[in-house]
Amino acid sequence: MKVYNNIDDLKEALKRKNGSNKLEYKDESNNLKDKHANSEYENIESLNYKKKLMQTKSNIQGNAKNNTSDNQGYFEKLENYDRLKTKVLKYVVYKKRTENEIRQKFAKEIDENTLDEIISELTENGYINDDDYIKRAVNEFIALRNLSLWEIKYKLITKGIKSDKIDEYFEKNEDELNDYEKRSAKKIAIKKENFDKIEIKKYLVKKGYREDSIREALED
Repeated sequence: MKVYNNIDDLKEALKRKNGSNKLEYKDESNNLKDKHANSEYENIESLNYKKKLMQTKSNIQGNAKNNTSDNQGYFEKLENYDRLKTKVLKYVVYKKRTENEIRQKFAKEIDENTLDEIISELTENGYINDDDYIKRAVNEFIALRNLSLWEIKYKLITKGIKSDKIDEYFEKNEDELNDYEKRSAKKIAIKKENFDKIEIKKYLVKKGYREDSIREALED
């Protein structure tokens, strides 16, 4: 036991002891507060984790529903496209059609973008081909009728075929087509041999025959 020399030394010692006790109490109090705070923080973090987990689960379920809905919409769109494509294909297979004829036929029934896709696909697969249509149509006109080249061009234009495609075909087959027109004009002149040459000429001019074809047709 420590012996103090006087009352003042004792008082000073007691003060230091009391101060140390207060400090220790304060430190302990702070430790308790820190422990409580850490516990609260852990509880909050746990709640936040549970909320995040529930939200993630909800998002996954929502995405699954959305994906199911999207897939269903996609398949419905695909089925509708195939149905419309089959309808256009039947129209084309029954009789050769130009692209313009197809557009006019289905303009009110099929929206423009879908019709563009169908025409593009059928063209790629050879079901629609305006160049091939020109060739077939010209051969049929030549075989079945006495038409001038102007009349043949006009009939092709009414089918909606672009004039540059028609001109390109006629240029490539110029000699053959010119010979055809001269033969056609001659056949008409023979059929109308009882008519005056002036009347025959007027008739051939009206039908669009060229001058050299008419001249050869009226030669004796």
